[in-house]
Amino acid sequence: MNYNIFQAINQLAGKHPFMDGLMVFTTHYALIVYAIVLLLIWFFGKEQHKHSVVYAAITGGLGLFINFVIGHIYYEPRPFVTHKVHLLIQHAKDASFPSDHTTGAFSLAFAVLMRHRKIGSSMLLLAILTGISRIYVGHHYPYDVFGSIIVGLFVSTLIYKFSSLLNPIPQTIVNIYNQIPLVPKTKQKSSQY
Repeated sequence: MNYNIFQAINQLAGKHPFMDGLMVFTTHYALIVYAIVLLLIWFFGKEQHKHSVVYAAITGGLGLFINFVIGHIYYEPRPFVTHKVHLLIQHAKDASFPSDHTTGAFSLAFAVLMRHRKIGSSMLLLAILTGISRIYVGHHYPYDVFGSIIVGLFVSTLIYKFSSLLNPIPQTIVNIYNQIPLVPKTKQKSSQY
């Protein structure tokens, strides 16, 4: 079933120039888009938004660490290693499960979504597109993407639940940032998200 779903998505690659371009762009640049969004949230958001950026960074880092551990415990070859696929972008023949791109995207999206619904919803849509793009370009199986969604949801929920214990970390970072001259300062806390 995993391979059948992979084939259904990947067989579209190379047939639709617009879709190929969109999926290649998403695979290459989605995490950069996330970084830009988080920077904009940091520079233009209130203190709670800055805290959310720090929590998102922690969540993304923890998600990728868990992927690293999983990849060393369980090795799943990438689709293009074991099957003939429509490979749109070359990639190393390292572990396929879980997808680092998708884990990063979903970790960041869920982390922001749990604190700021509007911004997080947009980020979640991009995360979904990122997961699909990883299958479309021939780098991952659907189960790799699904596993990444689980990792992203797990770490985001974990960090969210322990936010009160972790609060000194973003508070310290925001305080240090506010001491830097000539940068936009944190606005007063607001109860609205």
